[in-house]
Amino acid sequence: MAQTDPTTTHPRVVQTVLDTTDPRRLAEFYRALLGLAYRSGDEPPAPGEPDARGADWLVLHGEGLWPLAFQKVPEITPPTWPDPAVPQQLHLDMTVPDTATLDAQRARAEALGARVLLDRREDPDEPLYVFADPDGHPFCIFVG
Repeated sequence: MAQTDPTTTHPRVVQTVLDTTDPRRLAEFYRALLGLAYRSGDEPPAPGEPDARGADWLVLHGEGLWPLAFQKVPEITPPTWPDPAVPQQLHLDMTVPDTATLDAQRARAEALGARVLLDRREDPDEPLYVFADPDGHPFCIFVG
């Protein structure tokens, strides 16, 4: 029996899009946190120059990750996780090799503007932190 080509029988994820009231600010947060680069043409403008691209849609890419895009919306209602009043609906999971790196990444994330929503650093099976990015989108960093 002939095998089917998954590129013609299934959709392919090309990027994850995060809604934000400020695409440049949120893109800069994830660029710094994950070491990503802007898609050609999406780089920040020179100081004092208008940021036409950053006013609507920006894309970051990096090795081993499909692109992250940032879409301008008029307002955001941040998830209230773990309170279910406003569900998170989507979150990003990120891994690090050990607890020393986990601790270093917590410090980096907080310095970049994230806040800790859950501290499971002492969990013997899966040490992790759940953070909210500057717009309130949850993401996890765990030892994996």
